[in-house]
Amino acid sequence: MSKLTEWLAKPGTLVADGATGTQLQKAGLKPGDSPERWNLENPDAVRALHRNYIEAGANIVLTNTFGGNRFRLARHGLEGQVHQVNEAAARLAREVTGEAALVFGDIGPSGELLKPLGKLTYEEAVAGFAEQAAGLISGGVDAILIETMSDINEAKAAIEGVRQVNAEIPILVTFSFDTHGRTMMGTKPEKVAKEIWALGVTAIGANCGRTLSETLTAIEQMRAAVPEALLMAKPNAGLPHTSGAELVYDVTPEVMAEYAQKFAQQGVKIFGGCCGSSPEHIRSVAQVLQQP
Repeated sequence: MSKLTEWLAKPGTLVADGATGTQLQKAGLKPGDSPERWNLENPDAVRALHRNYIEAGANIVLTNTFGGNRFRLARHGLEGQVHQVNEAAARLAREVTGEAALVFGDIGPSGELLKPLGKLTYEEAVAGFAEQAAGLISGGVDAILIETMSDINEAKAAIEGVRQVNAEIPILVTFSFDTHGRTMMGTKPEKVAKEIWALGVTAIGANCGRTLSETLTAIEQMRAAVPEALLMAKPNAGLPHTSGAELVYDVTPEVMAEYAQKFAQQGVKIFGGCCGSSPEHIRSVAQVLQQP
């Protein structure tokens, strides 16, 4: 039995962390720069990111590797350091959490379109995700989270890539339903739930998205489509708007905590925040979800 399985067997909802990118930008990361580079060049800032979420009450932290695949890292000249970047990220998270929290190895989209819409082949995607997963697993993650997906075939490639490295590690998969209740590729939550859950993953769900209410609707539809599924949600703190030179997210910690309870009522077993959410959001969420 994996450590994640043991934690999931406990009553209540596990609290995941919040945003990575917006928090690292507050720490000095310039927009457009690679957050993943900081795993090698500014590890103290990455440790502080994880520590702030743990102190806020998070049971789960995600590695700083959303764009840690060879395709995205190539935009920053880091395609030759995929293993080092991901292994370092996992070790940094583990240093902070110890045994007090779980570490999810974070795998985001490739940033490319798969054929026939783009140039990336399914096999190339599998190889790229396997390469990233190898670094994360070498660094000691408890599970792999494949997140912010919009293309079912790309998600399947990521699952296959992870399993090529380790067939036993728990895999969780979340999609972003941000286009009229569908993914950017036009896929409905019901279809995602049925096809991805059938692959034997540990959990499915929704993250990012436009609003808390839209993400909640997607979760409700996934629950109806696959009642037995274990669900995860990590919604944005609303849509950003500019205030001077800053991006501002309107959802307050109190509002996110209110919605966390609504997600929990749908049987969501893991709840956290995505873009714009902060340790303050997670602290409020933890206070309502971890009440005895």
